[in-house]
Amino acid sequence: MQSVGAAWLMVSLNAGPMYVALIQTASALPFFVLALPAGAVGDILDRRRVILCTELWMVAVASLVAGLTLAGLMSPVLLLILTFALSSGDAFESPTWRAVLPELVEKEDLPAASALNGIEFNFARAVGPALAGAVVALAGVGIAFLTNAVSFAGVIYVVLRWKRPVVKRATPPETVAGATRAAIRYVRYSPGVRRVLLRSGTGMFFASALLALLPSLAHRISGSPIGYGVLLGGFGAGAVLGALVLQRARARWSADLIVSAGIAAFGLATMAAGVLRAIWLLGAVMAVGGAAWVSFLSLFNVQILNLAPDWVRARVLSIAMLVFQGAVAAGSATWGALAARRGIDASLLWAGGGAVLSTVLGLFLRLPETNLDLTPWNPWQAPAVGAELGLDGPVLVTVEYDVPQEHAEDFLAAMREFGRVRRRDGASRWGICRDLVVPTRYLETFTVGSWDEHLRQHERLTRADSSIQESMRGYVRGEPAVRHLLYL
Repeated sequence: MQSVGAAWLMVSLNAGPMYVALIQTASALPFFVLALPAGAVGDILDRRRVILCTELWMVAVASLVAGLTLAGLMSPVLLLILTFALSSGDAFESPTWRAVLPELVEKEDLPAASALNGIEFNFARAVGPALAGAVVALAGVGIAFLTNAVSFAGVIYVVLRWKRPVVKRATPPETVAGATRAAIRYVRYSPGVRRVLLRSGTGMFFASALLALLPSLAHRISGSPIGYGVLLGGFGAGAVLGALVLQRARARWSADLIVSAGIAAFGLATMAAGVLRAIWLLGAVMAVGGAAWVSFLSLFNVQILNLAPDWVRARVLSIAMLVFQGAVAAGSATWGALAARRGIDASLLWAGGGAVLSTVLGLFLRLPETNLDLTPWNPWQAPAVGAELGLDGPVLVTVEYDVPQEHAEDFLAAMREFGRVRRRDGASRWGICRDLVVPTRYLETFTVGSWDEHLRQHERLTRADSSIQESMRGYVRGEPAVRHLLYL
């Protein structure tokens, strides 16, 4: 209801298609700006408290939007600013909110839970716009905004009743800056996560055009907020049906095929929206677009949830949101600007064609497997270190291996893969050296920012990493000699 009211109010204020498209940019941009610190906070602080604080912020902003609109004081620029402020609360909450899902269901139920989350969201998308159209037509935009402000009470009540178990950490707490660097490092050295982010960002850049230009399209065809609500309602209804069908589709086809087919179908729906003029035909196209939308969006979310362990989950989700919403913000502005210069129809045709062409990425960037065991696995015991030494500086870790010459090439290949895991979990300046005097002696070296960070590095290994270490250790004679040295 808030989205419909904001878009329709912007049209009613006689703003052009650029301003209307910027509503979606103002909604998406906070996710791009706040994603990283929001994810760090969601992994460091109590997630229940983070959700409550952001909900209270959004209640305050939503009430201000309603009050200014009812008083007749709203302007296009002020509407954009308050939309940005309201979305900022959502952006700060979303990584934490999404990271909570694996705490509530078992891993095997995660795809179904993600699809159910999509159903409830898109059911609201199906009902809300239609209600908004009726409320705006009968009582005005201000009442629609006021309804949104009141609706937060239900969310706050549910979260207050949730008794989240206390999470006990064996390692020292992270700072926001350190946690943010750890998240960027984790994504940088996780090829599977990077492939998902590139595929989702490219798809969303082109997919953003349809929803960004829909208010202008609906205003041109029907001239009524009810028509806009009907189109968004058709989109939401299609998304609900798509989520129901998605479970059967996952049992028959690969995630790669479903994602590519969904993006292609959405691109065709976008192109059709640039050609059709009848409201009922557009409603049918929007239903197809909604089904396609949820098919690839849900799978992208499940991929990220299954590729990130708990210690970094909210942060990886925040980076995914940064890419996703950044693509939406950039796409909305791009297609809005193109619509202002060349017309709405041309913009939709170009965006839809780009979405269809983007499916070619599936041939080169296959989505990774998601059946990884990401439970913690720590085979090493950290040495007891006296506090009197002072542990403020970086730590150099060396590991000496004895490798028979016939296994040297296989050992180095496995070691380079294990080096990626080391760097993903906190190491820098990683390297592997060979002794010039004793050819069977190899020395692994890497630096960690602090002793506390090295302790966290031990806790960040997962059982999925154990196969890499076992492969590497299979080429080694005896036990490796490990040393920890403090930079002075």
